[in-house]
Amino acid sequence: MNLPTNILVATDYGESSNAALDYAVGLAAKLDAKVSLLHVIGVPAYGVPELGLAVTSTMIDTLVKDNQVVLDKLVAKYTQVKVTPILRTGEPRDQIVQTADENRAELIIMGTHGRRGVSRALLGSVAESVLRHAHCPVLTIRLPKR
Repeated sequence: MNLPTNILVATDYGESSNAALDYAVGLAAKLDAKVSLLHVIGVPAYGVPELGLAVTSTMIDTLVKDNQVVLDKLVAKYTQVKVTPILRTGEPRDQIVQTADENRAELIIMGTHGRRGVSRALLGSVAESVLRHAHCPVLTIRLPKR
């Protein structure tokens, strides 16, 4: 078994994603690996027609710029290893797998909310979808119950 030298971390900026990033950076430091940090902006293709909302290119540009600032600030916190920010738009579960393939990631690390039952059925599970479709190992980090 080869140890990973190229790790992709997916973030939604939440607590479990931050814990996943901390874990990945610690692991990468021990393995002399590089880390790419991916955030996917889920932009609906047509907005929300029921509410009379349309997504414009200006709105998307603003979302991208704002998220790039947040992502860059998050990356700047880590000095132990080089963390490269990646920002994409689209469906998170698809973009995570696609980015892992494009970057030849050998491990994907991501936080999970640990939803169960109706909540999981209604909201879906990005982590579960990535687990099913990724071409490399996936490690999920879940925060302990409080």
